[in-house]
Formats: sequence, C-alpha cells, structure tokens
Amino acid sequence: MALTPQAASLEGKVAVVTGAGVGIGRAIAETFANFGADVAVCDRDRANLDLTAAAITAAGRQVITGELDVRDREAVELHVAQVVERFGRIDVLVNNAGGTFFSAFTDVSARGQESLVRENFHSVTNFVRACVPHMPEGGSIVNVTSIEAHRAGPGYAVYSAMKAAVTSLTQTLALELGSRFIRVNTIAPDHITTPGVGVMGPANGLPRPGTADDCAGAAVFLASDLSAFVTGSSVHVDGGNLAAGGWRRKGVLTYDGVGLGPSSPQ
Repeated sequence: MALTPQAASLEGKVAVVTGAGVGIGRAIAETFANFGADVAVCDRDRANLDLTAAAITAAGRQVITGELDVRDREAVELHVAQVVERFGRIDVLVNNAGGTFFSAFTDVSARGQESLVRENFHSVTNFVRACVPHMPEGGSIVNVTSIEAHRAGPGYAVYSAMKAAVTSLTQTLALELGSRFIRVNTIAPDHITTPGVGVMGPANGLPRPGTADDCAGAAVFLASDLSAFVTGSSVHVDGGNLAAGGWRRKGVLTYDGVGLGPSSPQ
C-alpha cells in the first residue's frame, strides 16, 4: 500500500516530551503539536516551559505542563499519572532531558558522577517504566542521546558512557517491547545550535550547523507511521560528523565565511 502524507501525521496522538523548556526538547514538543499531537511537557525551567506550552496551545492542541526534576522517580510517576488521567493513554515518549559538564574523569567527584548518571540514565528509565504500561500498540519511544554515545568523549566521560548505556537500553527495549508493536529508537545529535551549547559552525559533511528543528524532524519520523518498521535504531542528526571520523574540510569553499573544502584527512 502506497504511503501518503497522512503517514507523517500525529493527529490524535498523545506525546510526552521531557526537557521541553528550550532547545531540542522545545522544538520537538512544538513540532509534534504542529503535526497534530496533544503534548505533555516537563522541565525544571518554569518560565520557558510556559512559553513552550503557549506555542502548543497556539497550534490548537491540548497541553499539560509539569515543573519537575526528571531524576525524581515519584515526581515522574505523578506527572505521568496526570497525563493518563487527562488523555487516557500515551502514544509517544521522548526522553530528551539530560545534561553534563566538562571535566576530566579523574576530577569528577562521586557526587558529580551520581548526578550525571541520574540525569542522563535514570531519567530515561524513570519515564519508560512509568509510561510503557499506558502505551497502546503502535507506540513509540524516542531517546535523545548524542554522537558521544558512539565515540570517545574526553572531558565528558560519564555523560558519554550514560548516552551509550541509553543506546544499549534502547536496543534491548526494542526487542522486549516489539511483541506489543512499541518501537524504541534514538536520535543522536551533534553540532546542533541550542541555548545550552551556543552557535555552532558547519558540520564536517553538510556545510552548515544543525538546528533543534533538524532533530524535531527526525523525532516526527520516529513517532509517526513513516517509521512503522524502524526499531532499535539510532538516527544520527549530525551533519555527517560521525561518518567523517577524522576527516575535516579545508580550503576554498565557504559557508557564512567559514572554509569548507577541498577535503583532506587530518
């Protein structure tokens, strides 16, 4: 049967998006609403969370907001219970919330390590455990990881390890939940301009920096029927950086004044 534009629609779906106050999470939440979903959003940043909620309402969709810490299991369970009470189910879960700081591994204290583990791994397991019992057939879980889940991350050792752990968890959940037709995938961004990382230069493949909307497009694909047979996979929204490896552009071509080519290994 041929695909139609309706396959990309999220009309009638209920989505939960974590870390939706700014950046990638906000772009995903607002784009989901534009594609027809009702959206439950959460963040610790109430002011920016309210802006996201206003954009969802402006798109004509219903919204639930939760000011909470995704590391707090009880707070997560309460938020999910409120979503289920309002909408009756959860069709899509996007685990976007996370964070890190720069430090050599041997300088990271035990407390700092525990914070990184809870924010980048426990946050995911908290929401998966809370949401999956309320997900029908055709549900989708999208875990936002990082290019660092697939390569070394000097200065971000624990963060990188946790993103790799989420990638492994994603693959296992894809098999465990497959019999219920719940798909589980990741988006692995790099070189994305967001408030948290600032303005990026061009990527190594595509001659421009990425935007949060680029990640939102991948999230719509993974949440919609367009990806009905995609599970256990990672979508790399990185402008070709992972594929590039040690390859860098050098030379004459420019994008906004930045040299792009010809190319050579470095």
